[in-house]
Formats: sequence, C-alpha cells, structure tokens
Amino acid sequence: MSTLLPFHSSILNEIHDPATSDLVVVARGLGLRRIICTLLKIYDSPQNLVLLVNATQEEETEIGEELGIMGCRKPGLRVVGYETGSRDRQDLYKKGGLLSVTSRILVVDMLQKDIPIDLITGIMVLHAEKISPLHLVSFITRIYRENNKTGFLKAFTDQPEHITSGLQPLKNVMKELQLRRVHIYPRFHQNIKDTLERRRADVIELSQDMTPAMEDIHGAIVQCMNSTLAELRRSKDLDLEGISLPAAYFSSFDHTVRKQLDPIWHKVGATTKALVRDLGVLRRLVGYLLTYDALQFHSFCQLLIAASNESSSSTTKITTNKDTSLGKSQWMFTDAANIIFERAKQRCFLTITPVKEATPASNMAPNANVIDLVDDDEGWNAIYELEGRTPLPTRNQSAKSDKRPPWLPPTMRPVLEELPKWSLFAEILEEIEYEILRMENDALTSRGKTLGAPEIGTNTTLVMCSSVATCNLLTEYLDKMDNKRPKGEWGRRMMLKKLKNWLWWEQKKKMLIEKGGNAAATVATLNGINMNQVLTSDAGGSGAFMMGDEQDGNDDGLSEALKKKDRDKAQKQASRRRVRGAAPVNAVGGRGSTVPPAAQASTSGNPNVNDEGAPAAAERAADDFFKDADMELLTMDDDEIQLNFGGAADTTQLTFATEFDQHYGLLPPAQTVLIRAYSDDSDDRVLDELKPRFIVMFEPCMEFVRRVEVYKSSNPGLAVRVYHMVYSNSCEEHKYLAGIRREKDSFERLIKERGSMLLPIYDDHSRIDSDALIQTISSRIAGGRRELSTAPSQVIVDMREFHSTLPSLLHAAKLLVIPATLTVGDYILTPEICVERKSLSDLVSSFSSGRLYTQCERMSVHYKTPVLLIEFEEDKAFSLEIVSDLKSYAKTTNRYSPKKKTTGNPSEHDAYSSPTIQSKIVLLTLSFPRLRIIWSSSPYATAEIFNDLKKDRPEPEPSKAIAIGAEEDPNVGAGINAAAEELLRSFPGITPKNVKHVMSKVNNVRELCEMDIVQVQGILGAEPGKACYDFLHKGEANWRK
Repeated sequence: MSTLLPFHSSILNEIHDPATSDLVVVARGLGLRRIICTLLKIYDSPQNLVLLVNATQEEETEIGEELGIMGCRKPGLRVVGYETGSRDRQDLYKKGGLLSVTSRILVVDMLQKDIPIDLITGIMVLHAEKISPLHLVSFITRIYRENNKTGFLKAFTDQPEHITSGLQPLKNVMKELQLRRVHIYPRFHQNIKDTLERRRADVIELSQDMTPAMEDIHGAIVQCMNSTLAELRRSKDLDLEGISLPAAYFSSFDHTVRKQLDPIWHKVGATTKALVRDLGVLRRLVGYLLTYDALQFHSFCQLLIAASNESSSSTTKITTNKDTSLGKSQWMFTDAANIIFERAKQRCFLTITPVKEATPASNMAPNANVIDLVDDDEGWNAIYELEGRTPLPTRNQSAKSDKRPPWLPPTMRPVLEELPKWSLFAEILEEIEYEILRMENDALTSRGKTLGAPEIGTNTTLVMCSSVATCNLLTEYLDKMDNKRPKGEWGRRMMLKKLKNWLWWEQKKKMLIEKGGNAAATVATLNGINMNQVLTSDAGGSGAFMMGDEQDGNDDGLSEALKKKDRDKAQKQASRRRVRGAAPVNAVGGRGSTVPPAAQASTSGNPNVNDEGAPAAAERAADDFFKDADMELLTMDDDEIQLNFGGAADTTQLTFATEFDQHYGLLPPAQTVLIRAYSDDSDDRVLDELKPRFIVMFEPCMEFVRRVEVYKSSNPGLAVRVYHMVYSNSCEEHKYLAGIRREKDSFERLIKERGSMLLPIYDDHSRIDSDALIQTISSRIAGGRRELSTAPSQVIVDMREFHSTLPSLLHAAKLLVIPATLTVGDYILTPEICVERKSLSDLVSSFSSGRLYTQCERMSVHYKTPVLLIEFEEDKAFSLEIVSDLKSYAKTTNRYSPKKKTTGNPSEHDAYSSPTIQSKIVLLTLSFPRLRIIWSSSPYATAEIFNDLKKDRPEPEPSKAIAIGAEEDPNVGAGINAAAEELLRSFPGITPKNVKHVMSKVNNVRELCEMDIVQVQGILGAEPGKACYDFLHKGEANWRK
C-alpha cells in the first residue's frame, strides 16, 4: 500500500483519538479506504474489540487484503457471517481484535447478550449516508450507547449528495448515530488542494466529435427529454421548477420524482406515470448511443418499438380492469422519434435493389481500349502523393477485405458505422507504443544512466471504461482490428461478424413467426423476458439483452445437423490460441453474438402509426432481404465459409499448434493493455500495484481523475500521462460537468449547515420513566389501584423479522425486544396475542402461494387472538389500489392449466378476472372468524399500535412462545443430536408431538433408561410412560404381550 499523503495524515490526526466519536465526509476518489485501513491498523490489538459495520462483502474482502499488506495478518480482519455459529461468534468476541459483522447478526447478538457490549472498544460505520431512523445501524447505536458510554463510534461516507436532501439532513444523520463532531473534506479543501496540485500528471484531453448520424440521434433524444421534462413540470403533483435537463441525466432524478409521487401514486394519472417512465428510457437510450455499437443500438430501438406496440395492444383489449401503468409513450409519436429510429437503422445497413451480374462478353464496352481514369487507382495515388495526401489502397490490397460475404443478402448494403472513439483509441495505443520505444531508446543512450538503477513504474497501459460490456467490446475491437483498411473501418471485421449473428437471429425469429404467433410473443419466447419490463427496467448495459453465447442454448428451431455444428464450433473455439490483448473466448453452445435479441421483433399491424411514422419505418428494416438469406451460411464461421466456398483457405489461421510458442507465455509490460471498468476504492489498489505510466480514460469519470491525482502525488518520481476521452457537446460531457457541480454544491450546503447547526442533546434510554413501571394489573385489586411492575414491557420477535425496520422502532418506543426462533407468528405481544406481519408485496405473494392460509391456521390453533398486520411503507400511498403495480413472483399452486383455447374474442377475457386482494382478505376472515386484521400506514404507526395492545396485559414468556408449534415442525431443533433424536422417536410411547418435551427433560438416552417407571410416567403420562418403560427394561417381546 502506498504511503499516506499529508492531507491523509491530517485527517487521521483529527479522528484517531479513541476518546472521540466523529462523522467524516470525504470527496470521492481521495482515498477513504486508505484512511479506514490505517485507522483499523492503529486499533488492531487483542486488548481491543473493534467492529466494522455496514460493509459489503466485497469491501470486507478488499479491506482484509489491504490490512494484510499493511502487516495486520495475525489474525487480521475476521468476518462474522451467517455461516458462523453462535458459540463461534462468542469465542471471536472474547478474543478481541478487528471484526466485520453484518448489522442483523450484531443486533441479535447484542439483544441476546452474546457479545459483551461494555467491552467493545469502538464501532466503525461505513456508508453513513444511508443511516436513517429505520436503518439497523440506528438500532445498533441505541443498544451500544445504552450499555457502553466510553466506546467510540466513527462513521465515514464519500457520498455528500445523499446527505443534502430534506430538512437538516446532516443533523438527522448525526442524531441517529449520536455524534457531535463532523469533519468535511471536499476537493477544494486547502490542504487537499495544496497536496494534489503540487505534482500533476500529464493530462491530454481529447474531445471527439460524433458522426453526423449520431449527432442527429443525440439531438433528437435530447429534444424528446426536454419535451418530456416540460410535460412533467406542468403536472400539479410535482415540484420541478428548479430542475433542468442535466439533472435528468442522473438516476437519482427518478428517485426524486418517485419520492414526490409515492404518497399519491394511486391517484396519479396514466400520462404522468408514462412520462416518468419515458424519461428513464430516454436517459438509458442516450447513454447506449455512446457505448453500444450500431447494431446493438438499433436492436434496442426495435426492442422499444416492440414493447410499446405490445403495451398498446394490451390496453385495447382491457375494458374492465383499468391498468394505468400501460400505454404508449408520447415521445414515440414525435418527429424526433422518427429521426432516432431511421438514423439508427441507417447506421447499420441500407436496403438496395439487387443488380444482376452480366457475363464479361456482354458487359464489355464498345471501345475497350479507352483507359478509365475513374478506376485507375495507381494514377490517383500518384496525384495524392504529389499533394501530400495518404494514398488509397490498391484493388489488389483491398480485394480481400472489400469482397462481399456470401451470407449477405443481395438487397442489403452494410454500412456498419463504428463509434468514433474506437479509431481514436487505436491511435492513442499506437502513440503510446511509439512513446514507450522512444523512452527505452533515450534510457539506453542516456549518458547519465547508471547500471542497475531501479525503474519507477511499468509500461503497462491501463484503459478504464464505464462498464464491463464496454470493456468486452473494446477487447473484441482490438482483437479483430484491421489496420489495412482506412480510418473509421478498422473494426469492419468485428462488425461484419455482429451483422451475421444479427441476420441469423432475425431469420430464426422469422421462421418461428411463420409457424404461428406474433412478433412480440416470439421475442418473449426466445428471450424469456416480459416486453413490458423493457420500459420499466433500469438494468443498463447489454447484459440484460444478450443472445447467442449468453443464452441457455434455446435451439428448438434448429436441426440436429446445426446443433452438431454448434458443438464442433464450440470445441474448436475452446482450443484456439488467445490473441494478445484479447479476452478468452466463451466456449458455450449456441450462436455467438452481442446483439440484443429481443429487439428484433417486427412491429407489423400497428394501426396507430402512419406509413411515415417511426414504428412503421422500423418495420421495413429487414423483411425485404430475409427472403434471400441463407440460414446455412449464417451458421458457418469465416473459416468454414472459406473452406467450402472460397477455394484455398488461409492456412495461417488454422495451424495453431505450430504457433503455440509464439503466441503463448508471459507478455512484457510494453505489450500489455489492461482494460478495466471503473470501480470503487479498489481502483487505488490497482494503480498502486500496476504503477502504469500511461492511463487511457475511455469515458470521463470524476472519481478516477482524483484517484490519478492521488496516485501521482504518492509517486513523485513517476511520469504519468493520462488520455482523457470525451464526446464533445454530448450528454457524456454535460453529465460529467454536472456531476462536479452537484458535488461542489453538496459540500457547500454541508459546510453551511454545520456552521448553523444546533448540537442535539441525547436522552439516556437506559433510564426508564417511573410511569412506565407502574401498570394497572387488574381493576379487582383494591378498586384498580396501580401497582409497581418490575418486569419491563417486552415483545418476542422472530429472528427473520430483523430484516425489517419494525424491531428497531419497537426498541425506540421503549419496548424490550427479545429475539427468538418462532414457529407460529412473527411477534408475540401477550400470551394470547400473536401477530403475523405482512408488507403489501409479501401479502400478494403469500396469497398466491397459499402460505398465508397455513400461517393463520396455526395462529388460530395456538392463540386466542390471532392478528394479521398489513403494514404499508412510509411515505407511500395508504391504499390497496397500488397492488396492481406490484409483481408476484410466487409459483402458482394450480397443477392443471386451463385447456380451453381462446378464439380472440375480447369478451372472453372480460368474462372472468382473477380475485382481487380485497376479496381474498374477505375469504380469509370467513375461514378464520377469530382472526383480527390491523391496517398500519407505516412502521411508526405499528409501534404505537403494539404499545396500545400491550396496555394492562401480562407479558409473554419466551420459552413458551418458542415451544408453541415446535412439535408440529419436524425441522425445529434439527441438527442438535440427530442420532439420539431418531432413537427416541423409535421408542414406544414417544411420538413426534412429545419428543421435544422428552428432550427438554432428559440430557441423554442413558438418563432416560436409568429412570424408574414413576419418573418416566411423569414425563410421558401413565400409558405412554408404562409402554416406554416396559420396552426399555423387559424387551420388545414382553412389551408386545
């Protein structure tokens, strides 16, 4: 791990004191993990017990590895997870040291006294921006401060934007963590500014222009976003006056809009819902324009059209059930949408009229001796050389590359426009290669060079991208790059392969459509996805719409010969050599491609769009040339086509064994290009380990720019050159600049709030008011006099319920929360009241699976007052009308599907509709008359309801609550001693209902055998006890008599 910078040391000097508790807010990219690891190393000691809370699994692994590099190896950071048993956790707590614990396990261990809270040295909380009254860390903080007043609590965050929403957000976070000190370190902090600007890297900013087609599409998408945002501003339900278009480029904009609409979501019209959805779709679309290749982007556009057409057709069939979430997007009716879809198609291919080839004799001109200067390549090249221009490749040189592939339909002329950044990226790598050679030559010829002098840094080129999909695309581009072609066509070989895979997919889909069914249903069948999810899904990247190698081998429409060819091709790909700079080839069955499959649905039969509309234009994409496409040619790779149709094959591509030594082995750093996606603080470790001299930022990232600044300042003798690539006048540039402004404004708000913030005074929750101890036990005792009850008011909570926020609020309401493994119910309030809590989504899935009926049946058997609690979320609509927006993922219990086939008459669909949630609740109350239903608007209201239900009632006993229903569940207590339990079950008189009772009375089987008949009958009863005793002491023969 690299050395600490001066501002790192100043931060540690401020917060390292274990007598203080602090909140630290640091700008992203400045090395927050380095500060945390150094602080953990300071506290690493067997005499200390320091807990790391709210860390992800990846962060736990990376922090543990960095602590090992720093020397904390015995034992280092130990992770306490769900696989760690209760006794093992107790042993780890007693040994001390550094422990990373999940929030749920730590809460349960604190409540059960498995961890000595008074011996905890301190707690370090990550992601402090997520802390709220409903968070488990708030629950941990309250329990921690009730039992430990001297330990420290230090919270860290590098997301200042998340602490600037609402009224006094910084104060709320500090209140939940019970902190009184906050340290804010933005990028413009004087110490940080002086440290990072003392040594700067050599930054080359490259502003790349988009192609004309991309500019048209980009302008059209921005126009649609502006119009959609203007329509949203007209809505009476939203307050978006101060929000401009750059704010809509971030995913947090959707959260802001939904936060305003959630309380009234069931009252919001279909138009407003569609506008909110469309804004997210357009944001992803403008991002895909700059990251997807032309075929992928065209496929996604077709996917949007198919999904929109399916939604429109669904709304025309629905007459009784008014689903307001369906409907066609308004922006797709505009002229800008027509430009988007038309230009997306023109970037891929053009439809032409096929020209028949004539014989050479008939095609010969009358005067064949005339020289054609237009096709005289040598003459034009001579003129270009005189003018200083680059000569064009001759026909002999480009004959192979310009040859029309045999699988290409005659009516298609491929355009296959490449992203402009690709060729710029190749030129940068070439420049870096020349620079490395120049540096090596200068080092060898330098007079002052001393032998054996250590070199700082490596010549490995580090390329950073925004996603893994972009990394794979660049890797494939470098693998198949053809430098012999003119600039802008270096990736032609890769694009032709993608086009062939796209044609194969379209042809396969067309075959399935001809067998029966519409385009949308075929797309859903091929991909296993719901077309409506495309409009609402926020899963960016090509991973959600991959086909071919990424599919599970859905080859139902292929013959056995083609399937065999797939397997042979996969085996051959697995044995091929790996080209330098390329990624390993996936040897998976199926047709390989990176084109989104579901986007290929044709959208015929849309009466709402005229012939010149955008969906109608997209319909004419491939129908004209698919009739001449050869399916067998599309299934062959380039080597097979050349062997079968091209005569002599290029044997250099087939002889792999003879070139093994040349292409395998360790590559020198000068020939190594590492392509990696932007990540979190682990990028700092990558930079520190590789120590690259050349860094290419394929896409802008504010955080990584700061990481490079820290990397350069930590290595003052290293010459670092950074190539910063960005599309000029694009959303990529605007989003990058808007992100810098957002963070700067957030830090300014935090600094201003800290200057005027009143420090809170925290109550002592361990001191219970005297009135809370006085309860009215019974009105018959001396006229209802008030007596002192020493037992605190308690609630028994099932272990699985600690995933929710309700146990934390119950504890905040001064109720004693007792965690236990319950078989019946989720919350036991009194010996007679059992509560089963259901959120709205859980209620829908429980009704679908039938689980709720079983739960209510168990509660009705064992408790006098079974209660079903239906709990709604905070700041959301308190209405069952929002159930239509929920999706149930439970499996259906119906074993037989309806065999009646519909004839297409809309009246058939309207005759029957599934029962509503209200009717299911009515049937549930009719089946269980003693069942009580409580409607709660939020977890806060639930805590108040529980307090009211517990007034003047006795407290529940945990042992009895755990035992209730345990005899009905064979899995309860399993794993304690399975062999002994199985032996007890085989004894006469011992049944599954009383085996748990017997195990609680005796320690082992030997003790049961040594008891007399009176003791055995005292446990099992008269008859079962006599049968068991006779079997143990007189043998099975006498017992049968």
